[in-house]
Amino acid sequence: MPFQLHRRKALQWFLMLLAAGMLSACGFHMRGPAQLPFKSIYLGFSGNSSLGTELKRYIRASGVQVTDSATEAEAILQVLADTREKKILSLNTNGQVREYSLYQRFSFLVKDQAGKVLIAPASIVLKRDITYDANQELAKQAEEALLYRDMQTDLVQQILRRLSATKTNIDETVEE
Repeated sequence: MPFQLHRRKALQWFLMLLAAGMLSACGFHMRGPAQLPFKSIYLGFSGNSSLGTELKRYIRASGVQVTDSATEAEAILQVLADTREKKILSLNTNGQVREYSLYQRFSFLVKDQAGKVLIAPASIVLKRDITYDANQELAKQAEEALLYRDMQTDLVQQILRRLSATKTNIDETVEE
């Protein structure tokens, strides 16, 4: 009996080590800072933009300088549109709102100092659905604010991925 118990424990340990080895070999790794192909960028956001502040923080974390002047930057991100919208998704039998769709639309383009377009005008549209209950007005307002905050974080990540995929003249001359 003790021999079978020892054998079962050894088999359990072997299976756990095998599972750990397979998980480490799957290629998963934490996402690090974005690898941007330029050393400095100017962001065309207004001074009180929470989206601009969050994007600036992530860009600085990747080692790129965010300048206050477009003339000092290698790349210029120009904001074309940044809007939020709330649309009715469904109504109940009394004609009262049951669900809303929240949208965040963001359009931008990126140019270099010479005015050459590095990223053509691009649009990102994010959508989240939210249920509504008039009896829980404050809770639903807080949930809506949380969903908009989540969309903003998602938007920043998408912008960073697009900036990372940009090829600039600086990169092309280094590779040759």
